[in-house]
Amino acid sequence: MGINNIISASFASVLQILLLSSSLLLMVASQSTYGYGAKHSEEYCAMYDICGESSDGKVLNCPYGSPSVKPDDLLSAKIQSLCPTITGNVCCTEQQFDTLRVQVQQAVPILVGCPACLRNFLNLFCELSCSPNQSLFINVTSISEVNGNKTVDGIDFYVTETFGEGLYDSCKDVKFGTMNTRAIDFVGAGASNYKEWFAFLGTKVPPGFPGSPYSMNFKITIPDPSPMELMNASVYSCNDTSLGCSCGDCPSSPVCSHPEPSPPRKDPCSIRIGSLKVRCVEFSMAILYVVLICMFFGWVLLQRRRERRRLGSDAEPLLNDMVGEGGTFSNNQKDGAHPGEVQFSFVQGCLSRWIAGRPTIVLCSSVAIVLLLCLGLLRFEVETRPEKLWVGPGSKAAEEKEFFDSHLAPFYRIEQLIIATIPESEHEKPPSIITEDNIQLLFEIQQKYFQMDPDNYDNYGGVEHAEYCFQHYTSAETCFSAFKAPLEPTTALGGFFGDNYSEASAFIITYPVNNAMTKVGDENGKAIAWEKAFIQLAKEELLPMVQSSNLTLSFSTESSIEEELKRESTADVITILVSYIVMFAYISVTLGDTPSHQSSFYLSSKVLLGLSGVLLVVLSVLGSVGFFSFIGVKSTLIIMEVIPFLVLAVGVDNMCIIVDAVKRQPSGLPIEEQITLAVLLDFLLQITAFVALVTLDFLRTKDNRIDCFPCIKVNSSSEEESEGIREERDGLLTRYMKEVHAPFLGLWGVKVLVIAVFVAFTLASIAVCTRIEPGLEQQIALPRDSYLQGYFSNISEYLRVGPPLYFVVKDYNYSLESKHTNQLCSISQCDSNSLLNEPPCCFPDEGPCGLGGVCKDCTTCFRHSDLVNDRPTTAQFREKLPWFLDALPSADCAKGGHGAYTNSVDLNGFQRGVIRASEFRTYHTPVNRQGDYVNALRAARDFSSRMSASLKMDIFPYSVFYIFFEQYLDIWKIALINLATALGAVFVVCLVITSSLWSSAIILLVLVMIILDIMGVMAILGIQLNAVSVVNLVMSIGIAVEFCVHIAHAFMVSSGDRGQRAKTALCTMGASVFSGITLTKLVGVLVLCFSTSEIFVVYYFQMYLALVIIGFLHGLVFLPIFSREGAARRRLILVINHNKPPQDHKNDINS
Repeated sequence: MGINNIISASFASVLQILLLSSSLLLMVASQSTYGYGAKHSEEYCAMYDICGESSDGKVLNCPYGSPSVKPDDLLSAKIQSLCPTITGNVCCTEQQFDTLRVQVQQAVPILVGCPACLRNFLNLFCELSCSPNQSLFINVTSISEVNGNKTVDGIDFYVTETFGEGLYDSCKDVKFGTMNTRAIDFVGAGASNYKEWFAFLGTKVPPGFPGSPYSMNFKITIPDPSPMELMNASVYSCNDTSLGCSCGDCPSSPVCSHPEPSPPRKDPCSIRIGSLKVRCVEFSMAILYVVLICMFFGWVLLQRRRERRRLGSDAEPLLNDMVGEGGTFSNNQKDGAHPGEVQFSFVQGCLSRWIAGRPTIVLCSSVAIVLLLCLGLLRFEVETRPEKLWVGPGSKAAEEKEFFDSHLAPFYRIEQLIIATIPESEHEKPPSIITEDNIQLLFEIQQKYFQMDPDNYDNYGGVEHAEYCFQHYTSAETCFSAFKAPLEPTTALGGFFGDNYSEASAFIITYPVNNAMTKVGDENGKAIAWEKAFIQLAKEELLPMVQSSNLTLSFSTESSIEEELKRESTADVITILVSYIVMFAYISVTLGDTPSHQSSFYLSSKVLLGLSGVLLVVLSVLGSVGFFSFIGVKSTLIIMEVIPFLVLAVGVDNMCIIVDAVKRQPSGLPIEEQITLAVLLDFLLQITAFVALVTLDFLRTKDNRIDCFPCIKVNSSSEEESEGIREERDGLLTRYMKEVHAPFLGLWGVKVLVIAVFVAFTLASIAVCTRIEPGLEQQIALPRDSYLQGYFSNISEYLRVGPPLYFVVKDYNYSLESKHTNQLCSISQCDSNSLLNEPPCCFPDEGPCGLGGVCKDCTTCFRHSDLVNDRPTTAQFREKLPWFLDALPSADCAKGGHGAYTNSVDLNGFQRGVIRASEFRTYHTPVNRQGDYVNALRAARDFSSRMSASLKMDIFPYSVFYIFFEQYLDIWKIALINLATALGAVFVVCLVITSSLWSSAIILLVLVMIILDIMGVMAILGIQLNAVSVVNLVMSIGIAVEFCVHIAHAFMVSSGDRGQRAKTALCTMGASVFSGITLTKLVGVLVLCFSTSEIFVVYYFQMYLALVIIGFLHGLVFLPIFSREGAARRRLILVINHNKPPQDHKNDINS
């Protein structure tokens, strides 16, 4: 409200009345044209007195030349107070001057920030109206007749180019703080030079429009011969320190501090090779690759030469070989050598017999603990507020938002409609939306929400008047909005370039709704209900209405994102369930054995075991959620869908590995001992409850009981068939690994090629991963069929104004003794490096302030004699501040604070001399991409940090989007720290369990390569770096371990030389890794590509599919080859002989 009235008052009055007053004062007609004896000489007037009024009440001057007149003392004093350069005789009457003064006074609040500009502006109209030498530079060129009296209809105004340039230069940077724009936009229609400003001032406007009632043609040259002279009044530069222009209004002032210019933005380092331009990091990786490959080939050739010199292999088995050199681990077992003796690591030995030997106790206790954790679900809550989903406790943006909302006021709830035209073809520019039919449609839509009178549109001239208002929105009162204030076209139009508003291809309709802090009751309940009705009306009525006019409609409310996130949580339930069912079915098939007879199928299947494993996963998820719910941590709907899937994907492969490990054990060993060989690196439930379940299942099979119905036992005739079930057979994958895969990878050329290709992929990933951009596009976080998809696309395409930006100042001391005022203000006597400008209502000059010492209809100013150094006292400020914040702006008092500043100051406790919080509003430049938001936040914080350090005040920036984008300021740092922590944890765990530094280092290296390759895929696919992708990368480490650790472990426990051990590892564990890890994850991930949520497709399907493929290739191709080139020679082992009594195991450890 304050902004609107200010603009209307300022612009309409200044241009209308100042030029009208001037016209009243111009009274000389051209002698050659009108023959009234016009005379151009000193002390002679071109026009004098008022001869009529226009139809809209504007006064008109008389076109009669006359000698200048000596005013009386009172009039002379009045003229001197406003026009100190005019002395002696004048060419204006007291009535003309009073009119001029009233109108000029309205320009003071707009231009007062720079006294030089204000003085030059006043001099222009003082010379035009009252100069005793008026006829020398004013020539009446046309007249008109009003009520029988001749009046001025057009003049030539001769002005020096020096004065014109000086006037414009002194005013071009003056700010109008209330509207956060330049003053020239209001008093000069945004002129870019003095000629455009003069052309605007001299344009004759129709009745009812603000501006001059007659035309004024400003000229800078005089025709020869002519007695005319150029008006060359004194012009003041804003650099003149005696006039005290603020630095904000005159950056070139010598008193202003000029900070060092920011260093030029450097483009990323690049190297040009002929016509090819590559970045330095990419070039460096290419050079490094060449160097590494050369070193690798040299090392390989050296190794091959050494091997040729050897008569045989002197490699020692990693473990005590119980059969002989060259025998494989599986062959040892099958041949029955030392059937009573199995080798375990120290950790495996500790778990031996205890868990598998007590399946009932372990199973019951594990389930009891998990069910106890599930009791926390009684306090289960779901977090759906977007601001809580993106930041954690301790967030700087969250703290600043809390301070802003509690001390000032929460930002409005924004409801928007965007109506746009459709281009005729894909490559054509969309047509303008500013047509008669479209504007009428706009009125029809508006009447659904806000009753507006379309008659005003028709009465003012329809679409032509609308186009006029787009260019003169600050100057024409008929162009003001319904709340009587100018409305910038950038807030209502979109899809145009520069200031070509008539080419706009979209209407942007915004409804700001008062917001409330969510912590206090349900104050937003009515607003949310209205927003739901708003969306329903837009879908059911407005959308068909707009589409019938061949236009597009997009819409959004403050609660739209939250509601769509809720809907997204249920949109993919079927997809997730299908994924679970597919993995469950695959588990049931994979865990079972291939029956030799159809009748033995019921014994060999593992459906009950697979179902039990899935139930354990469900229990683990419920227990985890229950635990966090108990301690007060809310869950999110997306996590509720994703975490079970990830846990199931991790748990499934562990189940397969455990069961496959059991199947590979000698059949003569007790069931309990078969289970414990596969316990390594499993999760808590898998190494307890699931191990117990596997034990029970194998006891069921051994006892010839049917799967899923263990109470039913088959007859003894099937016993021989069941014995065949327990006989180990090589499946198709196992035969492939033994006969094709392992021998192929053993070829020298294949090994070299594999290492070269994988290293190339890793280095290429390092080069391209720097191109990953931080952020999370809003469209990805929403369902594909969400109505917000089109809205966010249109926002990026059409919006031409950035988000509001507030600079919040804490603990401002407003007393005269404090330095804070000079550090914040931007008028005379303020510090050169102050924050901004907040001028007083009236301009303190040598004369009285307004009429009778107070401003007419504006009582916020003080008598000049009551001021201290032109400033109100502390008591005066304390007294008038609440009144100012509640004062309605008007044409006579454009600076009234109600509306513009009502919520800008926290008045709680301000009587003590300190204002706890105050804010100053501005705008960001338009932001479209995620990077734009991040850069805008970073720039605002950098600026406020510099200002806080310079002014020694607590200042911070605030905008509504900061809380969502703060994470991206240091997302790379967060990602690297989390990845490094996860990799370090994996390394330590592997080192503790395997007791092999070299094997742990190899696993760590392969994991690093996998993560780098995944990041390279992210860069290629355009996947951004955000909280979701960082979590996925960290999770990928845990999942990628599965592809590596089992192969590495099998390599370690095998005997023979390195090539033999690598082959044995592939033969024993390759099939298990492929079927139990790769395929289980693959079948579950593939289902996600059918998800309706883009975030599932991009961040779960694409990223986890890349993980499965990359992890499989590294685990089953690169790792076996790389392991051949080096491995630990020794590790701590525990030999357990099952034929020995238990007390003898201690002797084995000591030995």
